[in-house]
Amino acid sequence: MSSQHDYLWRYADTYQYLERVGKMPPVIICCACNGGIQGKEANDNLPETAEEIADSVYGAYKAGASMVHIHARDPNNYTRPALTTEIWHEVNKKVRERCPDIIINNTTGGGPDMTMDERLQCLPARPEVASLNLTPDMSKFRIPARKPPLAFPRDEIVYDECLPFSDVLVSRFAREMKQYGVKPEMETYHSGGHWVMHDLFKQGLVDKPYWVQTVMGYQTSSYPSIENVIHLLRELPEDSLWLCSGIGPHQLPMTTLAILLGGHVRVGLEDNVYYRRGEKAKSNAQLVERAARLCHELNREVATRAQAREMLGISPTPTKYA
Repeated sequence: MSSQHDYLWRYADTYQYLERVGKMPPVIICCACNGGIQGKEANDNLPETAEEIADSVYGAYKAGASMVHIHARDPNNYTRPALTTEIWHEVNKKVRERCPDIIINNTTGGGPDMTMDERLQCLPARPEVASLNLTPDMSKFRIPARKPPLAFPRDEIVYDECLPFSDVLVSRFAREMKQYGVKPEMETYHSGGHWVMHDLFKQGLVDKPYWVQTVMGYQTSSYPSIENVIHLLRELPEDSLWLCSGIGPHQLPMTTLAILLGGHVRVGLEDNVYYRRGEKAKSNAQLVERAARLCHELNREVATRAQAREMLGISPTPTKYA
């Protein structure tokens, strides 16, 4: 069995990197299966219902995903995020039935027009990991019209919102995650998030090893360039495991870069509805399969669910959802 030391190093340290070329740890592939904003109006294959999410995650699971990041939807209106723990529990339960040992990661970022209390409703549903936004999140973009025969049709929307995450709110979210035994996935969109991480550590609200995601190419995040990734990695706290996501056309380059540098990757229809330019992705599994192929071609193994749990320091026994 490997020690935690084998999984942790300073990713931007040249000498530590050179020591590990050819013998880097397995890659944790996280599948971001849907998201809280766009739905089938963006890609017919994007799952919305609990059954669709479970089926789509199962395909990604078979393709090599060891973690799934989920946005549960309101069964009374699939264009809206879930607002109750009961809905979250049902989704987690269905995913666990199909994928016995996948790491279940629920969002606390949620979707448009949610209160902060509503964003926390996933935690009593006992995910093993939950996303933790570290900074305010501002974005503006168009969501295409949702036309019949899709359920709950609506007109085109111009989404323009700022999620006002503050130090007090982030600390509250982290405190509730700790209460429920949920590991935070600290999402930083730019280097400002590092200030917030260190504040959480001082409060004793996040345990090692830290699980940090750099979100590249989202509006008001860092531009998805190699230089910006390296800068963020230089500033990562000690004892961090690094997960990288790239938005839209930046998903493939950022995935490749993270594999090369010894990090872990997030792919899926939440972040990118295309497989290549002009060709929409057929499934989450298709995107995970490509990430797994890249791992093997670049001399990295794909982490099993047991290996991912060991690396992250979470229970080897998957949470059950009775």
